[in-house]
Amino acid sequence: MFKELHCISLLTTISFFILLLSTKSHAAGSISIYWGQNGFEGTLNQTCATGRYKFVNVAFLNIFGSGQTPSLNLAGHCNPSTGGCTGVGPQVDYCQSLGIKVMLSLGGAIGNYGFSSKKDAMDFACYLWDNFLGGTSSFRPLGNAVFDGIDFAVDRSKSTLYWDDLARYVARYNLLGRKKVYLTAAPLCPYPNKYLDMALRTRLFDYVWVQFFGHPSCQFNGDITNLINSWNMWSSTGYIRRIFMGLPAAAWEAGNGYIPADILKLQVLPIIKMSPKYEGIMLWSKYWDDTTGYSPAIISSI
Repeated sequence: MFKELHCISLLTTISFFILLLSTKSHAAGSISIYWGQNGFEGTLNQTCATGRYKFVNVAFLNIFGSGQTPSLNLAGHCNPSTGGCTGVGPQVDYCQSLGIKVMLSLGGAIGNYGFSSKKDAMDFACYLWDNFLGGTSSFRPLGNAVFDGIDFAVDRSKSTLYWDDLARYVARYNLLGRKKVYLTAAPLCPYPNKYLDMALRTRLFDYVWVQFFGHPSCQFNGDITNLINSWNMWSSTGYIRRIFMGLPAAAWEAGNGYIPADILKLQVLPIIKMSPKYEGIMLWSKYWDDTTGYSPAIISSI
């Protein structure tokens, strides 16, 4: 098993009570981006140096749970299994020095992941702590950098269960009083989300960037009605505090739902910005954003 015994001992001694501090929302209008799934999208350093993004999600850790050895897939960037991705660590540090939150993203559309029990989720939380957060491990796949938190991008899973348990176990590390561990999520827009609904109801997630694409019932299709109806449903939930509208940065990517920049600025943003929970836009992905110039076209309006 990949867990370390001291981590299990730590979790069992931490109180089950989570103290949720009320915090004031940062200024609206930021962009969250996914990086890591195309070797031609530039380095993490180059991504953060653009000055366009407030959050960068390093994607994906896409094999884990049910006794599997966790495994990262960073596409054409590097090979974590051979130790080839430890150089990403200093780049995480650089992004953080610019005030950018860097999240490790779990899941994605391909891979093999999901949990068989609460203990399985607890073991994985220990692994995340020791290998990517504030713990220690003999081998940290992305070097010694301490990520700002964990992003739940669960598009498919062997089980719909125990994601709420994972959120609780990861959040307990905040009780240690060290660097805050953020939790973010990227649920698909059909509501309620079959994988993450129970996790989101824990109220532990700091930001939620709903994927408003790939599903005709809740995406832009030439008309904004379905999109806005879905946005209103998500933004009215009592358990989501801060919400981003997740969009593809290119018309041919992510199963449709692409919104031309002018329509986003003139028709969509004026409506969704009225929500007190609005925080900005999430884009898939850095490569497609570079290809189309989407974020430069919208950033002054968000």
